[in-house]
Amino acid sequence: MFIVTRTFWRTFFPTAQKFRALSNTTPSLGQVNSSLGLDPSLQALLKDVDISLTRHKNSVPSHRELDIISPELTEGGSIISLEGENSVSEGSLDRKSPAAIFGSHGIGAAILPLELQNSINILISDSDRTTLHTDAKRLFQGGDADSKDAEWNSNYEVKYRSRHQALRHSERDGTAFASVALPAHYAAIRAVLAHVKHRLGPDWGISKVIDWGAGTGTGLWASVYTFQQNTDALQDVEDLEISNTSLQSYIGIDKRDGLVTIGKRLLQDLKSDNLTVTWQRAFHDDDRVPRVLGQDTLALSAFNLSTLSTNLARKSLVKEMWESGASTLILIDHNTTSGFESIAEARELLLKMGRKELEDPSTEDWPIRGSHVVAPCPHDGECPLLHPGSMRLVCGFSQRLQRPSFIRLTKHSTVGHEDTGYSYVVIQRGERPVRPSSKLGRIGAVGKRELDKEAESQTIMKELSLHNEDGIDIDEETSESPRAIFPVSPLPPPLDPGLQTELRQEAYSWPRLVFPPLKKSGHIILDACTPEGKIMRLTVPKSQGKQPYYDARKSSWGDIFPHEPKNPPQERYQPRRAKRDGGNNPVRGADIGKRRTVKKQSRISYEDLSKNIKETRAQSRRDRVLLGGSRSPSLD
Repeated sequence: MFIVTRTFWRTFFPTAQKFRALSNTTPSLGQVNSSLGLDPSLQALLKDVDISLTRHKNSVPSHRELDIISPELTEGGSIISLEGENSVSEGSLDRKSPAAIFGSHGIGAAILPLELQNSINILISDSDRTTLHTDAKRLFQGGDADSKDAEWNSNYEVKYRSRHQALRHSERDGTAFASVALPAHYAAIRAVLAHVKHRLGPDWGISKVIDWGAGTGTGLWASVYTFQQNTDALQDVEDLEISNTSLQSYIGIDKRDGLVTIGKRLLQDLKSDNLTVTWQRAFHDDDRVPRVLGQDTLALSAFNLSTLSTNLARKSLVKEMWESGASTLILIDHNTTSGFESIAEARELLLKMGRKELEDPSTEDWPIRGSHVVAPCPHDGECPLLHPGSMRLVCGFSQRLQRPSFIRLTKHSTVGHEDTGYSYVVIQRGERPVRPSSKLGRIGAVGKRELDKEAESQTIMKELSLHNEDGIDIDEETSESPRAIFPVSPLPPPLDPGLQTELRQEAYSWPRLVFPPLKKSGHIILDACTPEGKIMRLTVPKSQGKQPYYDARKSSWGDIFPHEPKNPPQERYQPRRAKRDGGNNPVRGADIGKRRTVKKQSRISYEDLSKNIKETRAQSRRDRVLLGGSRSPSLD
């Protein structure tokens, strides 16, 4: 055996191509040529060499080629589907299951609409840039404001020695607040409102908002851009307008005159015929809404609870929100220890007042009684992470914001985005919906492909027919036609209205990922708050199925996860103290939501190394002197 190359063939067989051409030539009409009597071994050699020379021309393309569509299949520039209207091909399905898509709904990176950007730019143009940057560093830059490594935050907790000094800095502080804190707060409030609107469905409409701690009107901007009328799904977020909002009334409650003044200036050039904006220093009895008419009223308090100095002030604010008559109550604060503790205590107070209504016999005639949590908790019990005074972990989430140019100029930064941490709770009046037994929308394109592959791998079962001695088939009455296993039926369109309604009821009992997922090579670890009112560690391995594993791998912090784990989940505990027990064993649950920490090796500097060498030499010199002194008497 030997391999014939192209060079060898051309060198030693110059006439081979001629013989091959003559042997393969078909005679034309009117001419008869006798075939050449070539040796069989030579013919086989010619055939093998011909295949090797032309094999590269018929190589399979590495990419998928496009199919040619005939003109009969197109009508008006659009392709006519040959399948039914209700059938869905694999290409039209998302790789994630419809339930996972519903649970991972988010707004992505928040973008400030152009109307809001222009209002803030006009405000900044009327102020001194150097003074604005100095005020922003003084108010919102933690640590040493002169250092470049100090981190920016959106916490507005400023105290002055006198009221005169506070009035003198009020407008300057308001301008700095609008240029630094307002966009960050807007991103968090917008994310919460969008999530609640997605969870409650299109039937949940808001026409009135009562905002405690309105400040510069951040809640107003987030509300008018969330509740829009005649919204196009393809409309750019930046093109949203305040004149197109379905909101009719907004009441902003705040005692900080400087922030309220800046909030009014931001709205002075914008007009809306349907929206009425009112600013107040306190909540009045005339602002209350009857409980029956409170379905379209929203009570909002964003980044305000933690700024109140006493626990009594926070409780009175929460009670005002409950007594306002609003059907939906939303409280948002920073994801710090104090912010989360304020949100968790407000949640417990609102649920307690709802339970009192259910236990009171005089309220049996009320159409709506009680209260329940819509988000983020999948239960109405005690918060498993709330341990006042000894908390180390908080239930918080993060929202990214695309920084406009005025934020980068104010902060003197070139980074185009920033992340805002927040904790929140959404309470709605009425009893908690009953947990349904259905489990819909658990299969996407990944799961459908796996099911089709399993169906194709099964063999077709055929029954044998009987023959008599004459060779005639005998048909029995009990014989059946060959049974064939067909692929799974087409799936319903992803996230159609009917499926969304069912998923919306199921989502009340889905676990919430309160920490980022730990994605390993063969399994995914999810630390979630479960309907049992506990923090459980869910492990989703590859062996559970391609669809659950894919959905778990694509899950994110803050999602609700629809799949049940293959193995029983492990309960996690919030450590009541950050210290260790006796210095030996770590506190139970200290690793909740955490990756294994690896100790970083400290860098050895040349100065420390030379110092150690000098100390070693000095020590050895002293040892030699002492050793010599001890040996001298014996030598004498």
